Amino acid sequence: MDINKLCDVLRATLNPEQRQQAETQLNEVLKIIGFVPTLLQTVMSDQVDVVVRQAGVIYLKNVICQFWEEKEPAVPTDPIPFSIHEQDRQAIRDNIVEAVIHAPTPIRVQLAVCISQMVKHDYPGRWPGIAEKVAMFLQSDQHETWMGALICLYQLVKNFEYKKPEERGTLNQAMVVILPLIHQRCMQLLPDQSEPSVALQKQILKCFFALIQFFLPLDLITREMFTQWMELVRQIVDRPVPDSCNQVDEDERPMLVWWKCKKWAMHILARCFERYGSPGNVTKEYNQFSEWYLKTFSAGILQVLMKQLDEYRQKRYVSPRVLQQAVNYLNQGVSHAVSWKIMKPHLLVLIQDVVFPLVCHSDEDEELWQSDPVEYIRIKYDVFEEFFSPVTAAQTLLHTAVSKRKEVLQKTMGFIMSVLTATGLEPRQKAGALHMVGAVADVLITKKVYKDQAEMMIVSHVFPEFASPHGYLRARACWVLNQFAEVKYKNAANLQQALELARNALCTDKELPVRVEAAITLQMLLSEQENAQDILKPHVRQIILDLLTIIRETENDDLTTVMQKLVCVYKDEVTPLAVEITNHLAETFAQVISSDSESDDKAISAMGILNTLDTIVTVMENEKEILQHIEGIVLQVIGLILQHNVIDFYEEMLSLVYGLTSAEVSPKMWEVLPLIYQMFQNDSFDYFTDMMPALHNYITVDPAAFLSNPRHMEIIYEMCKKVLTSDSGEDAECHAAKLLEVILLQYKGQVDSVVMTFVQLALERLTKEVRTSELRTMCLQVVVAALYYDPPSLLDSLEKMHMPNTNEAITGQFLKQWLHDTDCFLGLHDRKMCALGLCTLLDTPPNRPAAVSAVASQLLPSLIMIFNGLEKAYQFRANEEDSDEEEEGEEEEEAELDDEEDDIDEESREYLEKLDKSANGGDLSDDDDDDEFDEIEETALESYETPLDKDECPIDEYAVFKTLMQTLEQRDPAWYQALVSNLNEQQTKDLQNVFKYAEQRKAARESKKIEEQGGYNFTSHAVPSTFEFGHPH
Repeated sequence: MDINKLCDVLRATLNPEQRQQAETQLNEVLKIIGFVPTLLQTVMSDQVDVVVRQAGVIYLKNVICQFWEEKEPAVPTDPIPFSIHEQDRQAIRDNIVEAVIHAPTPIRVQLAVCISQMVKHDYPGRWPGIAEKVAMFLQSDQHETWMGALICLYQLVKNFEYKKPEERGTLNQAMVVILPLIHQRCMQLLPDQSEPSVALQKQILKCFFALIQFFLPLDLITREMFTQWMELVRQIVDRPVPDSCNQVDEDERPMLVWWKCKKWAMHILARCFERYGSPGNVTKEYNQFSEWYLKTFSAGILQVLMKQLDEYRQKRYVSPRVLQQAVNYLNQGVSHAVSWKIMKPHLLVLIQDVVFPLVCHSDEDEELWQSDPVEYIRIKYDVFEEFFSPVTAAQTLLHTAVSKRKEVLQKTMGFIMSVLTATGLEPRQKAGALHMVGAVADVLITKKVYKDQAEMMIVSHVFPEFASPHGYLRARACWVLNQFAEVKYKNAANLQQALELARNALCTDKELPVRVEAAITLQMLLSEQENAQDILKPHVRQIILDLLTIIRETENDDLTTVMQKLVCVYKDEVTPLAVEITNHLAETFAQVISSDSESDDKAISAMGILNTLDTIVTVMENEKEILQHIEGIVLQVIGLILQHNVIDFYEEMLSLVYGLTSAEVSPKMWEVLPLIYQMFQNDSFDYFTDMMPALHNYITVDPAAFLSNPRHMEIIYEMCKKVLTSDSGEDAECHAAKLLEVILLQYKGQVDSVVMTFVQLALERLTKEVRTSELRTMCLQVVVAALYYDPPSLLDSLEKMHMPNTNEAITGQFLKQWLHDTDCFLGLHDRKMCALGLCTLLDTPPNRPAAVSAVASQLLPSLIMIFNGLEKAYQFRANEEDSDEEEEGEEEEEAELDDEEDDIDEESREYLEKLDKSANGGDLSDDDDDDEFDEIEETALESYETPLDKDECPIDEYAVFKTLMQTLEQRDPAWYQALVSNLNEQQTKDLQNVFKYAEQRKAARESKKIEEQGGYNFTSHAVPSTFEFGHPH
């Protein structure tokens, strides 16, 4: 296709009526050799309309992203998937760097994505020359080539950003030449403050940041070179922006290249300090470097950062990200004596003139509060916004300083109280002072002098603001109450007033942000104050109804958490409202998912609503009549999710199905089972493990109903079969095998027709590669459950099944694998199942299969091992139950540091070391106790209960074993001798201990039974009213 024809087709893609035909034409010629280079040539032609070139470069980007990599067919017999011909790929490699250099910005952005994909698959193997070409253009005296070359370099470096140090060798070799070169260019450009020059400087800083973001290559960047880069970065931060920047609207200033350049310089400083220059918080390879960094650079860097903060202090504009990064750097510096000594003389001024103004209610806050209160709420509760907010950075610095350094808290509180008690105080300043108090609340309540005064401070300075005419002050008052929720009120009336004020703010305030803050405050007070529950009880109905309204208006996830708390705390009060609440939440959910927004906030809000519905279902589990009404409403929500195929909510939806089937399975819920099966078929088995709790309920909650329709068993079997015969991952396969085992144990003697089908499925899976002992054990357990279900039938069937290409029965191989893996049966259930299965083998008649006789000497040693593990597991569970209710101790007062001391975070350092070890192929687990813990803790699948796991289960594996051994000696002495003759002294001793533990368990069961029947009855004897001592009768 020639360029003119290609231009016509590309232009047609911009016309909705012609788009489909044009895209078909493009896809037809895509595979023709020479097409992709022609497409690039068209994109770079100045003779072609800009809109056509843009359409062309987007298509080129999509083609390269999709078809650059050579792919193998999924199935060897399938045709090889299409990829761009090597001849065309080489033509693109030869020309794309030049294309990036000469392209206008909109085209260049898309070409950069192409470069990224090409480097990912071809560098260094098929494209070793890109680094040399980039270096060549950077060495050129033609400035116009530098930006394109730097963009290519950035994509090259970004491709190595997350790679381990040992995988970055080729990049480091290239950077030996390029790194000094780009430093030289940046120094050369530094005096030139023009926009093109600063744009180049910014791009150089981005390249350096990408290079050192996760690893600092100390062999590439010597201390001398690092010092040069730090000086360059320091100068960029230090230099003022041109006066012309201040003529631009303040909202647009952060996007100016001068502020962007400063931002990237600040990124580098903050990253170097945080990751490589903070002794005690770095991995071991940076220990020496961090000490050198702190002593060498602290003074110079802190000086320029203080200068930036002084600009803000003088009411001159500093961009939010530069401000935030500067404050974050100081926050890191508080922990180190070297940097703290430099900061300390300025700290009170920083708190008064930087932190305080930042945490005050701003013009931007007020504008958003008035124009879009819902958006104001979203931003205030968005955890991602906090990563970029100078307000959060200021709050963090304040908290770090008062908690770690002596005298800072006292001076800070002195300043705060001077603000709060000042006459003629501006409302925004009062809000800022309250913000500061709340930010250090957790520190104040651990210091006796402040803890004792906290209640009076709340009464004097927080309570009055609930009546403020300013909404933001009322919201701040709610927030401060929230932060001091743990305060122990000496005067009960003050607690009552706090709750009343928060409740009134929720139910009667006209400002939405105040109501949201009040709701969250009530939740915290309910959690922390013992008497809050009774005080709020008369008002629960109104609180819940108002909260439902706010949830619908804001779609805020934090509010659904408040609702969950209310539902759990006030079950009796919620019960009459349960249907109304459920209906309201269901309508809100429909509103959320039908909105046009595709944001993460929408998904989080919807999940919060689903989780609240789940809480209601769980709390109302025993309220049968109410649950019936709730069920119909929740089913509409489930139908909505399935109807729209909203995969994001499948996990929550399946949790609702589980909740609605936990006590009983209604006819409507039986209709959901085929829908889950349909969903399973449509969306593969990705959600099988999430389906498992609901499927377990369908099998176990109403056995008669499950068996009444053969389709139920078919659905479960088909799902398990698909999981076990497809590449679904071993975790899902373990769950599938568990479900088969549950059926065999749940329906012993009732499902003869499926037993061998299940066994064959499990055995077939064992013939393929199994990477984990968990899956191997679980598949063996299906066969063991079948043995327990009907021993003669299972053994007879195994004898008739043969190993591949032999006449040997499969029995021997199965027993060999089972006994070999006895030590892999963990937890209570799996060991009990294994013990009962082995006991079944002991109990075989004299005409037992030869394969069973052949392993006679291994059966008791395996059983002894299982019983030893079981005893530990039972003791572990008993100890866990005894230690469930531990009293929480008082919060310890955190020690403050002297000026000469460093704050070393040992836990963080150990965590970093472990991450580093893991990244380099090491084992994260070096705890000697881990193995013992793994042996006795419950397995992940143990929560899926079977009849053998119920407390009232009459079958005790110890009793079964002891009785069996006693009868075998008389009934089959030859078999008994075969079993015990090879036991060594230790095994004989262990066997006696098993018998002893069996007696203990029997006595415990009898004692419990007597206790349940009303306790022991003692014969009552008459007691004389008087006693005579020393006188014979």
